[in-house]
Amino acid sequence: MNLHASHSGLKSINDRYRKFINQHVNQGMSQTACDAVMGRRRITVTDSNQCKETNTFINAGTNEIKKVCNAAGRPYQNSRNLRVSNQPFPIVNCKEKGNHRYPRCEYQGRSATKYIIIGCEDGFPVHFDGFY
Repeated sequence: MNLHASHSGLKSINDRYRKFINQHVNQGMSQTACDAVMGRRRITVTDSNQCKETNTFINAGTNEIKKVCNAAGRPYQNSRNLRVSNQPFPIVNCKEKGNHRYPRCEYQGRSATKYIIIGCEDGFPVHFDGFY
């Protein structure tokens, strides 16, 4: 029984990691690609066709980002699972312009280089919390 419980827990982390990659990782992302990428990846408010108000893409590879869960990051604000990167990452922040519904979402993109704050479970990034 225990083996089954830990296996389903791992599956849930794997699903959350895949969702994190889909929503927040895009090596080569540009600030003009928000509409296309948000649409192609079907990024909306969870379980709805509402356009997501804002979404941040980290312009780096998954292995680089995953390292923030270990030596390339440190605990953030005494949180159990939030980590902040030791080095800034290139990001693209996509902000919705207008009040539309998927698939007609329109976004304004902004590029920046920021420290990222992510939630990690068992060494995998599963939540994007923000940047500074």
